[in-house]
Amino acid sequence: MTTNTAIFAMLDELAALTALDEGSPQSFKVRAYENAKRGLMATGLEIAPMTMKELVALEGVGKATASKIRELVDDGVVAKLEKLREEYPPSVVEMSRIPGMGPKTVQLVRAKLGVHDVEALKVAIAEEKLRTLPGLGATSEQKIAKAIERLGMSGKDRRTPIADALPLSERLVADLEALDGVEQAQVCGSLRRMSETIGDIDITVASLDPEPVMAAVRAHPEASEVILSGSTKTSFLTLTGLQIDVRVVEPEQFGAATLYFTGSKAHNIELRQRALERGMTLNEYGLFEQPDDDAPDGVEPTLVARVREADIYAALDLDPVPPEMREGTGEVAAAAARALPDLVTVDHIRGDLHYHTDRSGDGRSTVEEMVAVAAGRGYDYLAITDHGVDLAINGSTAEEMLEHREHIARVQEAHPDTTLLWGCELNIGGSGGLDYDADFRGLFDYTVASVHSHFDQSVRDQTARLVAAIADPTVHSIGHLTGRYIGRRPGIEIDVDVVLEALHFFDVALEVNGALQRLDAASDVVRKAVDRGVKLVINTDSHHTSELGRIEYGVRTAQRGWAPADLVVNTWDRRRFLDWVAAPKPVGAP
Repeated sequence: MTTNTAIFAMLDELAALTALDEGSPQSFKVRAYENAKRGLMATGLEIAPMTMKELVALEGVGKATASKIRELVDDGVVAKLEKLREEYPPSVVEMSRIPGMGPKTVQLVRAKLGVHDVEALKVAIAEEKLRTLPGLGATSEQKIAKAIERLGMSGKDRRTPIADALPLSERLVADLEALDGVEQAQVCGSLRRMSETIGDIDITVASLDPEPVMAAVRAHPEASEVILSGSTKTSFLTLTGLQIDVRVVEPEQFGAATLYFTGSKAHNIELRQRALERGMTLNEYGLFEQPDDDAPDGVEPTLVARVREADIYAALDLDPVPPEMREGTGEVAAAAARALPDLVTVDHIRGDLHYHTDRSGDGRSTVEEMVAVAAGRGYDYLAITDHGVDLAINGSTAEEMLEHREHIARVQEAHPDTTLLWGCELNIGGSGGLDYDADFRGLFDYTVASVHSHFDQSVRDQTARLVAAIADPTVHSIGHLTGRYIGRRPGIEIDVDVVLEALHFFDVALEVNGALQRLDAASDVVRKAVDRGVKLVINTDSHHTSELGRIEYGVRTAQRGWAPADLVVNTWDRRRFLDWVAAPKPVGAP
């Protein structure tokens, strides 16, 4: 049966390719696909069994979109999508992700310059051809060139953003685990470690009957081209050129295999060296004790551990290392010294402190709906942080915000177990200024200040604007630190050490934003923040009820940065958290 995730992926691709086809991400059809996905996600129901009548009865799902869903479920393909894929191949889609290369510009360079991929675009830039096109110029050309460089599109070894790779891997794992004879499946490699971009996807499957698994992989809808297939391993390319490697191992070998295929090269070398020092060898089949030097010929190594990863670590006198930390950056030594941090987990999270409603122009669920799903997760507190007035399209005036406060107060009455904070996502201006005047900002219960504009300033100016916002006494946290979209928009360039010093001095929390396209602050910055003692906050930045699951990705990014639970302010109990929010900030200079 076609899974919900496959249907959502189809709608996402339709929206993206239709935006290119119609020259606008705001076209009616694009919005229709996006609205349909949100409506379907909000139901929590299995979609495939639904009839046309049942589909169109759902909020946001029109007849045309419903027919495409039924087409996917019944036929396995969608004719409209196939036609769009032919017109807009992966090379064109990749080009459209470059800042400055919106749908209309992509259409223009294809029609006027015959440019259909990033390599040809770089040649056109080098020959100064872009600046000759209507609506562009030398400045636009230079910005696009810089974006290509900063997004890592200059080399031959392209990497896929985690926002594209992780949902695909989750769909593949779900499909594999649904097969008869499969006991479990696990994504491995850099994707399991929560790397921001990945080269390929590795999946390990536990089964005693590998051939049906291999056959299912070869026939999978995502398999555009099978490049290798044997009795226990199949590799294929997706339509976008991403390589997927699926291996089948015996269930007893599953722990050893996932350990081997998850860790970085440096991590695995440390584990193998540790095994050798103890007279053992470690490989993808297990941890084995080697025979003594004086043992008779033909004596086989003795199996020590292989079923579970934790058993292998224990046999090597190590605490288990979480997958996100297996990078070879000191985690093995810490595990040996029993000094791994008490990492934050999803179960530690007591509230969400960056949370939008339809009061924000880009919010899509009401206050009542957003609060209900948060309360349903058992949150003790929730900061509703709709956009400030300076975000022209999405923000609210002071008068609208005061009305919003009253609305939140009425909703609070229906949820006595969850403390609602009237908050705001403040915009950090080019010089560090914030929305509203200081007296009005002081009325908010909680604020998160974020960069949404002025991405092209110097490192010095970007750092200064952040420090100015951090020093403001009405700011409690800094949201999505650099404003990046992984693989699509480079974040601002800052002096991280200066910013972290300011955060620590003024006791302002650094957000780990769980949106997959952001994961900002990045895990390497999180680790620096942990070393400095900077407080953290893990948020979803939800704009719809379907987005609360982002908290898992934020937590895993924090784990990758070695974040202990107690340093994360939204793991604290209600009283401790509210006392911190109400405490006056230090004054002076860091």
